[in-house]
Amino acid sequence: MKKSLLALALSGAFAITAHAQSSVTLYGLIDTGLVYSNNQTGHKSWQEVSSATQNTVFGLKGSEDLGGGLHATFKLEQGFNLNNGSEAFPGDGFGSQAWVGLQSDQYGTLSLGRQFDVLNDLLGPLSAESNTWGGNLAAHPFENDNLAADSVVINNAVKYTSPTYHGITVESMYAFSNKAGGFSNNRVYGFSAGYSQGPVNLAAGYLQFNNAGGGVAGTNANGAIAQNDGSADFVAQRQRIWGAGGNYTFGPATIGLVWSHTQLDNLASVFSFGLGDYIPLGGSLRLDNYEVNARYALTPALSVSGSYTFTDGAFGDGATSATPAWNSVMLQTDYSLSKRTDFYLEGVYQHVHGAPAGSVLSDAMINTLSPSSSGTQVAVTVGLRHTF
Repeated sequence: MKKSLLALALSGAFAITAHAQSSVTLYGLIDTGLVYSNNQTGHKSWQEVSSATQNTVFGLKGSEDLGGGLHATFKLEQGFNLNNGSEAFPGDGFGSQAWVGLQSDQYGTLSLGRQFDVLNDLLGPLSAESNTWGGNLAAHPFENDNLAADSVVINNAVKYTSPTYHGITVESMYAFSNKAGGFSNNRVYGFSAGYSQGPVNLAAGYLQFNNAGGGVAGTNANGAIAQNDGSADFVAQRQRIWGAGGNYTFGPATIGLVWSHTQLDNLASVFSFGLGDYIPLGGSLRLDNYEVNARYALTPALSVSGSYTFTDGAFGDGATSATPAWNSVMLQTDYSLSKRTDFYLEGVYQHVHGAPAGSVLSDAMINTLSPSSSGTQVAVTVGLRHTF
């Protein structure tokens, strides 16, 4: 009897130990509010919106200790629209993220599945559009460099993330087309590096898409970057993105600079979140984004932030050439009711000039909204965010 009790106690102790070495966490973020815009397809608009600044998501993430500094990790995340409960990525069960990986304390992490790209991971956090103090509305025109993390999620991706060594982290990724006989038809590859030490943060990287959304011919619409769920911001033969940036924190203030260069070849269309559809756009397009941003904590609960981005463009389709330019301004104030709940008031202004008349480039289009009928658009939102 005593032996049986001892065996039972020992087995219970081992079960508790095994449980302590593994974890599964349910988490999420809810962002909703009211948005006023002065012009959407020629009309003023009041809307209740979801994810004006941060994506509204819920998910599961976990880790299992395999011993010897090795861990199995995973994340399953679903984006949704709080207004009506619909999927942010139509038809995708876990459209925001769905991956599994092995993490080594010594050698880094290898992850496989649907994931954010390497520029988004390291350069994105240095921009206003990737943070709670700016977010999706503050994205660069057409979200052309993917720094906002609101739409472009990569399928079939294998990503390596190094351990942080003396403040330095590097990432690389390759995403397969998964098309027999079309290895490069809708694939992605890239690399990035970041440095974080004390008040200084730096990052740079490169990303390339081949035939995103199936390209002009539409031959592989659901490869590395899917068109059917709106993951492809652009449908084009090739998209190349370079980027670099940094910020510096002193006391309650942070200031930052970000530059990105996007080159699009043989375009077919560009996605409009507000319309929920792709707008035809042919030719080639080059965009250079120059962003300056700042955030200041007035108190532990109250902060103000802002950003200005000048986007210099060059467009040509064989018949027309133009040099469009965008000016985008964002201002926000945020008040935290607790560590998990906050209110924000944000305004965004965008103006474009020099674009070919009648094209999608000539109409201002603040990210997540329908395009203006003119070269100017203004949006103001008051919102509530809660994390769990």
